[in-house]
Order: sequence, then structure tokens, then C-alpha cells
Amino acid sequence: MAMADNEDKGKKLPPEEPGSPLSGQSQQQSPLSWLQYLVLLFLIILTFQYCSNGQFGVEREVLSYSDFKAALGEGKVASVLFKGQRITGVFKPSANDSAADKEAGKDKTENQQEKRFATTLPPLEDPQLLPLLERQQVKIQAESPQGGLLQRMAILLLPWILIIVLLVWLARRMQARMGAVTPGSPFSFARSPAKRFERSQSEITFDDVAGLANAKRDLQEIAGYLKDPEHYRKLGAKIPRGILLMGPPGTGKTLMAKALAGESDAPFFSISGSEFIEMFVGVGASRVRDMFAEAKKEAPAIIFIDEIDSVGRARGTGLGGGHDEREQTLNQILGEMDGFDPQEAVVVIAATNRPDVLDAALLRPGRFDRKITLDLPDKPARREILRIHSKNVPLHGEVDLEHLAALTAGFAGADLENLINEAALLAGRLNKSVVDMGCLLQARDKVVLGGEREVIMGEDGRKTVAYHEAGHALTAVLLPHADPLEKATIIPRGHSLGATEQIPTENHHNMKVSYLRDRIGVMLGGRVAEQLVFKEVSSGAESDLKQATRLAQHMVTHWGMSQKLGPVAFRRGEEHIFLGKEMAQQKDFSEHTSEIIDDEVIALISGIEQEIEELLKNNVKKLDALAHALLEKETLNGVEIHQVIAQCSQ
Repeated sequence: MAMADNEDKGKKLPPEEPGSPLSGQSQQQSPLSWLQYLVLLFLIILTFQYCSNGQFGVEREVLSYSDFKAALGEGKVASVLFKGQRITGVFKPSANDSAADKEAGKDKTENQQEKRFATTLPPLEDPQLLPLLERQQVKIQAESPQGGLLQRMAILLLPWILIIVLLVWLARRMQARMGAVTPGSPFSFARSPAKRFERSQSEITFDDVAGLANAKRDLQEIAGYLKDPEHYRKLGAKIPRGILLMGPPGTGKTLMAKALAGESDAPFFSISGSEFIEMFVGVGASRVRDMFAEAKKEAPAIIFIDEIDSVGRARGTGLGGGHDEREQTLNQILGEMDGFDPQEAVVVIAATNRPDVLDAALLRPGRFDRKITLDLPDKPARREILRIHSKNVPLHGEVDLEHLAALTAGFAGADLENLINEAALLAGRLNKSVVDMGCLLQARDKVVLGGEREVIMGEDGRKTVAYHEAGHALTAVLLPHADPLEKATIIPRGHSLGATEQIPTENHHNMKVSYLRDRIGVMLGGRVAEQLVFKEVSSGAESDLKQATRLAQHMVTHWGMSQKLGPVAFRRGEEHIFLGKEMAQQKDFSEHTSEIIDDEVIALISGIEQEIEELLKNNVKKLDALAHALLEKETLNGVEIHQVIAQCSQ
């Protein structure tokens, strides 16, 4: 009751001998050498194209079109070559050049260098050009601007060949660097990201799991089958296809799977359900196929899928259609589990805390044959869990794990581990060499109520909180079926301005009407005390009223504890995560019955409130004494509260 305040990456190859014939093959070309080869090949292509145009190693005088026609009119041009809009040609040797060559003793056959020129045709057609060439008796040649067939094919195909070669080289180089395709590589998005473990890699065994005797027995049977399958086959036994671990968060579902990996000699593949889903359609189904294929290769093997509800939700519900990526992944899982060869010892273990949303096809025999429920640990199991998690923590000799287990009713295994860690952190903050009982109790309060916080309140505010918590504490002491009182405090913690704690002597699996009524009475005790003393109530009872209303609704609609409605259960207040189910849900009772349910809930809470009001009126002195003691000490344990009440009774 609280008063609310508004992989293989490390493997190395053996060194190669210098004379080994494979030594040269194993060496990777550096990126620089490959870049040089690509540049050289590109230059060769350019050279080939340049040579094919007849422009390699020849000096040409670039003329304007007007100068070309002038030289043509003067009879200086010997020959021309038309290639598209470009004209190249050779000048006639002049008389001065011939005389100079003769004086130098050069023979024409030794090849005087011909003078060449080049020009470009204008975009406008010149009808005078061809007659002028004919009059000057110029040799005319023409070539296609597209070049030959070989040249055109080279220009068209070589860039694509270069791109393909580059991509193949990059892919091979990346795979060579990683040794294999890993989940993080860009070529592995369709590969399974499941982590593979051997027995030597897992240090957790069933000895490290406290409580959960039924779950350990079932999983030890699976481990025994995987170790010696022939023994079970001789008896005609078949290994279960799948095991579904169900339970609240923190009860040890993943820990049980790790313990099975440590106990079994079989390879263990671990993956989370959310790792199947990616933005690419079909990736999830591909990863499922790859994971099951790897497990079948190494059978007998174990596949562990954590949080399977992320991909195993019921199909055909909500806003997604039948082609939703999640549903395709689920369909592939169903097909793989149902398609096992009976001789293949592959077991699928899945964990979830929402078995109610799983698809019915997953839960049928032949898929998940065995369903194991992991409940919150009882007192002996909590004591054993505390012992396991405190093995490496130096505890003070006066630490009583039995008492601490009694104070942690409703804690899951993860909560108990967190409690030990918080106590060790607190001891370190206080510069203690060991963890004492005080640190453990403070850590428990921090886990349950939150850390202490400073809230500036006036005297009236502190008095209101004190009477509120005193009302809770007094009703918890006076009501015969209420849980034993542990402590009451007005120190603000978490979102509360104060708190009153009760510790049940045992786990309540089957609650009686008398116990439930007294439990609601303790929740209403703070509000009734405020009304009794200050003649008005505050907003501090918000959390109490929510819990009381929810419990009363369950009594009326689920447990048949209403005389007016009788032994009938009504589906009311059930939440579905799928919009489709919620919209399709039909009420199984009429509006008139709904009104009766509301009236019965209100009547139940109002009747209990009147009883608590009468109880506190008859014990006002005890209420005042408890409130004053809380204002003075701020925190009272169960023994101190009983002492204050006993003094008022004298």
C-alpha cells in the first residue's frame, strides 16, 4: 500500500613454407595493385580506340573550315578522309620542301614526312565542297563514324566486364578476410544469425538452477535422450519435437535453456525470435530454413528460440495480412518442425511469457509436444536462489538468508539476483568490506519501493501521510485474515510518499473470500483514516483504489463471489494485443448484467469501507499513537508497531 504522489574469426592458418606451391596462391593482391591493373586496362582500351581512329603517333595541323577550303582552292590538298563530321587529309609537298630535301641528300623513298591536317564540317551542308574536290583532283576516302564491329563490341562490353570482375573480386576478398560469411556481413542477411554453442562453452548446469524441480526433470530427460538416443529408441520412445517454456518474466526460462546446453553433449543453437525479422521480404523464412538445415547436419542438436511470441503470434489477426513477413516466418517454422525426419534428434525449445497469443498450430502435438510452466519460486526456492547468487559475495556472518527469503515473496529469480547486486553496490558505496543484513534490507526496499528521494513537505502534508500509513498498518494488525505486517514508513520512495508492507507467510495459490475482503480492507485503511481524522480525503489513495477495484472486479466477474450474480464467470476487462481479436470479441452478457456487475463491485467495496471505518472509530487512540510514532521515527517495523498498539491497549 503506497500513498501516491501526483566465431571463427580468431582461427589462424599455419604458416606456409616459402617453397610451397600454394604459398603464392594464398597471398592476396593488395588493393593498390588491383587499382593499377584496372587503370592499365583502361589505358589500353583508350589506346586501342585512339589507334583505330588513325590518330596515334601522327602530328596534324588543326584547320578551321575556312582555311581548309582556302587550301583546297589553292591546290594544296592531296587527299581527304571523311569520317562523320570530321575531315582529315594530307597536304601536297611544296616545291621548296622538295628542293631542301635534295640539297640535304634525302631520298623521297626514305620517306619525307607527310604533312597532315584535320578539320570539322559545319552543321550546315556545303554543296560546293564535293565539286571543288573533284576539280582539284583530290583523292576522296570515307569511313563509317561507328568504327568496325570489333571496336564497337569492345566499347560496349568492356565496361560491363570490368564492373562484373570488380564485384566478384570484392565479394571474394571480403569472404577471404572473414574466413566465412558471418551474420554481420552484407552477403549474409538471409543466413541464420543463430549462435552455436558447444558444451565446453557453457558453464551453467542444472545445479546452478534453484527450484523448478519439475522443469529440470523434464529437461534432464531430453538431455539423457540426446546423450543416448538408442536406449530410448529400444523402448519405442520418440523424442519430443518441441518444448515450450512458459512463465512470468525473470523466472529462469532462458537460464533453463542455458543449463540444458551445459548438460547436453549436443550442439546448441540459440536465437531470439526478433532476429528472424528484417525489412526485406522473405529474409525471416530464409533464416529459419538455414538454421534448421545447420541443426540437421549436426543432429542430435538443440535449437533454442527466445521470445518466440515475437514471430509466433496467432495468424489472421490485427492489421497485417496473410503475406505479412512475420506470418511467412511463422509458416516456415511450422513447416520445419513438422517436416523432421523421425530419426533426426533435433529438439526445438522456445520461451515466452505470453503463451495466450501464440498460434494454435504451434501448440499442437507434433510441434511443441511438451509445455513446461515456470512459476515464481516459493520460499525454499528463493532461499536457494539467494544462496547461489551470493556465492561470490562476501556476506556478514549474521546474514539470515531464511529471513530474507521470507521477505521476498513474489520475487522472481531475476529480482533476487538484482537484490544481491544492489546490496553489494550499497556496501561498496558505504566502504564496507562485507555485505551485512542492513544492506540486504535496504536493497530489498529499493527493489520493491524504489530509491529514497527528498520531498519538501509541510507539517500538514507529513501528518496526512502519517495518518494514511497508520490506517494501513492498524487495519493490517486488527483484521484477522490479513497478511502479517512487516513495516510502515513515511519516507518518500519511488513514486510514493510512504508505504506499508505486509509479508505473506505462504504463497497464496487459492485465496478465500475472507482473505480477499481483509486485503481490500487494508487497501482502504489509509483513505478511511484520512476521512476519519481530517474529515476529507486526499489524492494519495489513488493506487490503493485501483488495486481494490481490480481485486473486487475479479471477485465478482471471475471467481463467482457475488451472492446476487451467483457462481457465474463473465469475460470482462480481458485485453488482447491484436486489434482484430479485440474488435471481434463479443460480450457474453447483456447490458443489464453489466449494470449489475458494476453495482456489485461498488457495493462490495463500499461495504468493506464501512466496516473499516467502524473498526478505526473504535481504535482511534491506537491510530493516533501510530501516526505520532511515524512522525517521530519515520519508519516502524512490525515489532515496534505491535508494541505501540499494545501500549494503547493497557
